[in-house]
Amino acid sequence: MLTVASYNVRKAIGTDRRRDPARVLEVLRELDADIVALQEADRRFGARQAALPPELIAESAYKPVAFGIRPGGLGWHGNAILVRRQAEILDCAALHLPMLEPRGAVLAEIRLHGVELRIVGMHLDLSGLWRRRQARAVIAEVAARRRTMPTVMMGDLNEWSLSGGCIRDFASGYRLAPTGRSFHARRPVACLDRIIVSSDMEVIAAGVHRSPKAATASDHLPVWAKLLPEHALAT
Repeated sequence: MLTVASYNVRKAIGTDRRRDPARVLEVLRELDADIVALQEADRRFGARQAALPPELIAESAYKPVAFGIRPGGLGWHGNAILVRRQAEILDCAALHLPMLEPRGAVLAEIRLHGVELRIVGMHLDLSGLWRRRQARAVIAEVAARRRTMPTVMMGDLNEWSLSGGCIRDFASGYRLAPTGRSFHARRPVACLDRIIVSSDMEVIAAGVHRSPKAATASDHLPVWAKLLPEHALAT
């Protein structure tokens, strides 16, 4: 069984308006997920350096997937993927999405605990029209991959509807994990952060990570899911 998580870290700026990357890493330690998709993981202006310093990540149980796009950055348009240190990264790519404002997604294919898995991390547009275009673009990118493998897509979808908008696009061919309300961290009212899996993945459990640290580290709470690939269920 693998645990995946998605976390909009808001450039490590907490609800107390303090930038504290170490606090974000403490929340990741609490989560103890095997794979984490991060949003807003790079600073927005200037050199757009990583909001989580490499030396702090090096002290954790994780390593970042290296997309090699921008020196000093952690990902692509703020999207990044962290995996357990023992994970083997088979392939990775930055996905260029149709956009009104700077948006993108990242994809990694990994092998961990004997399981090969495709991960997509994304942060979709505030505009409903552009969100749907971006969702369809992500789905098309996954469909165009040369290999078929269990797939997990996750991130901040910026979708307030529980079943409409881009949720309808993803639900047409994938399952949505029942994670719950993750925004705002102090008083969660919206399910903006989602985990979406292919039909060959079974969602064993899912939820929102709540703790005193998570309530202050970002304006989003992280969401998580415990997954089993189809072949593991068969055995």
